[in-house]
Amino acid sequence: MKVYVAGHRGMVGGAILRRLQAQGVETLTRSHSQLDLTDQAAVRDFLQAERPDAVVLAAAKVGGIHANNTYPAEFIYENLMIQANVIHQSFAAGVCRLLFLGSSCIYPRAVAQPMAEDALLTGVLEPTNEPYAIAKIAGIKLCESYNRQHGTDYRSVMPTNLYGPGDNFHPENSHVMPAMMRRFHEAARDGLNEVTVWGTGSPRREFLHVDDMAEASLFVMNLDREAYEANTQPMLSHINVGTGQDVSIRELAELLADVTGFKGRLSFDTSKPDGTPRKLMDVSRLSSMGWTASTDLRSGVEQTYEWFKANEAELRQV
Repeated sequence: MKVYVAGHRGMVGGAILRRLQAQGVETLTRSHSQLDLTDQAAVRDFLQAERPDAVVLAAAKVGGIHANNTYPAEFIYENLMIQANVIHQSFAAGVCRLLFLGSSCIYPRAVAQPMAEDALLTGVLEPTNEPYAIAKIAGIKLCESYNRQHGTDYRSVMPTNLYGPGDNFHPENSHVMPAMMRRFHEAARDGLNEVTVWGTGSPRREFLHVDDMAEASLFVMNLDREAYEANTQPMLSHINVGTGQDVSIRELAELLADVTGFKGRLSFDTSKPDGTPRKLMDVSRLSSMGWTASTDLRSGVEQTYEWFKANEAELRQV
């Protein structure tokens, strides 16, 4: 089997690629400079020439609250184009199996916790990332529509907040975990007395280590088709991936301060947005299928911090 991993230079795609290669699977990759996934003709030509047996669609434009608020047009346009091109051209090239990676932001802002798969499209989305969420919902529905009309086996997994080696640690355009880790690291290094955290600190978030996500993704992708379809529905086929546990942003800040050695005080800038009050995944569907996460939060954070320090010089240029 030859597997094309779209987005292999991203944190999740890279983790999936490493796991596939460790298993001896033949893999196919292209960097953005080699293949622009928003270019329909380029994607068509590539997939027609290479004819992979399976595709992992991990490529996406991603970012935190600041990035989503600042570049909403880019987030919806680029993600819609990437998904439409890769999914349709995979079908046109005869690819029968595809795994699409979405996001927990597909669920409504005011939704029962933990968020079950059937909460999709039951309410209004969180305004700060609505364009990105709509694009990811469209990706799910693309997969389901090709399955229903053409008999393909295109599956979708919805991860909670991910972190780990290879993350984006940009101080403004990254997600909450890496952005805060960098801020606490620099404060500890520079002997600062205070670190300011966006928002009130009360929102609760769930965090999944990227290696666990890679393992879960391949678990779902390799499930026997009958087993997958027995646990899903044709128009509700996506599967949540998470730990089933969450922490408040304040608790996360306290953990990061401890791991990085920051001894100063925490303050919270309540003029900045909190985002969704709580985002906890209901992972009972995936658990019943035989997979659960294995990396606890503190161990994962410690491992990620060691990776960050080892790569700090390179990351500071980004």
